[in-house]
Formats: sequence, C-alpha cells, structure tokens
Amino acid sequence: MSLRLYYHPLASFCHKVLIALYENDVPFDPVIVDLADAASRANFEAVWPMAKMPVLRDEARAHTVAESTIIIEYLDTHYPGATRFSPAKGDGAWQVRMWDRFHDQYVQAPMQKIVTDRLRPKGKNDSYGVQQAVAELRSAYAVIGRQMDSKIWTMGEDFTLADCSAAPALFYANTVVPFGEDDTVLLAYLERLMARPSFARVLEEAQPYFSLFPLERKPRIGRP
Repeated sequence: MSLRLYYHPLASFCHKVLIALYENDVPFDPVIVDLADAASRANFEAVWPMAKMPVLRDEARAHTVAESTIIIEYLDTHYPGATRFSPAKGDGAWQVRMWDRFHDQYVQAPMQKIVTDRLRPKGKNDSYGVQQAVAELRSAYAVIGRQMDSKIWTMGEDFTLADCSAAPALFYANTVVPFGEDDTVLLAYLERLMARPSFARVLEEAQPYFSLFPLERKPRIGRP
C-alpha cells in the first residue's frame, strides 16, 4: 500500500488526519507509535526525526508529510475524494485555513496545556498557566459558538478541514473545561461532529485507550 500513517489512536491531532482519511475511504497502512517504547520510537524517528505525530509516508511519491493540516492538504491534492477539505480558490480558502488554525491554536493548545499539567510531577504544576488556558478555552467557545450560529459545519453546508480540526479539539476540550449552560450551539455542533461517520469511527477505535487519559472525567462516546 502506498500510504502509511504513523499515529496514536488517543492523540487528537492524529484524529484530525484519520477523519480526513476515513471521509474519502483512502486506503492506508496504520502504524501505531508508542513513544515510550524504545524500538517503536526508533522506527518512527527513522521516518521523522522530530518524532511528532501524525506523519504520513507516501511511498509511491517518496514523500514524508508531517503536521496534520499539511497532511490533509496533501490528501486533498493527491488523493481527492467526494469530500474536498479546502476550496481551491476564493475567500473560502483562507477562511477554512483560518478556522483550522483557530481550532488548533485556541482549542487544542490550551486543552493540551491543561492535560500536560496533570502529567507533571507533584509540585511542578503550573496553576497560573492552567488558569490562562481555561480562560482561553472559554473565550474560544464563545467565538466558535458565534461562528456556528445557524450553520451545520464551520463553512456552512460543506464539511471541510476546519471541521476536521474542530472535532477532536472540541471533543477533548469538553472533557477538560466542560461547555457551559449557554453553549447550546457549540454542544449541538459537537454532537453533529461525533455523529459524522468518519469521526464516529475514530472515536470507536480510540475507545480502548481512553483509560489512559490523565483526567478524572474520561472522554466517552455518546452525548458529551
């Protein structure tokens, strides 16, 4: 098979790419990376020395493609399907990219800050940094809620790269900083994302690994 995806089933940025692959039924060989295992890590570093997931290796084109957004753009170019993740031109192109960056930077990043803090040794926590991350998430929730008002997907009727990034970001963020009572639009959007067959498959495959999630409120499939 031409494509190999180096990933971990629990990792949110890996979920983002898996959604894109499943959306268009792109065949690929999955390679689960365990960075705590010396052999697995060494094999991955031989492909991508930075050892950051996900990474797509395309043997047919002899390309190694890193970073979730770039991988999806690569798939859009070389392995297109019924779902086009980014408009080819016009304002829609930059708007999709902007919202993709928004979800990565203002939802994924603070969510991961909070999760990482839970993994720190006792006495090494960053309480102030966590407070900032919580505030940033709540601000992001408000912005996304306004963007999604009266929309099915981020850009309207079409499922795009922006929704690929929103799905795992909001799913995990809601377990860290739960949506408020007024976040009804945001909750409805997350429920649509979780019902999307591509993301539902990702969550089903991740289910056995959720016990490793370092928070009291574990992610779960079903109503957030």
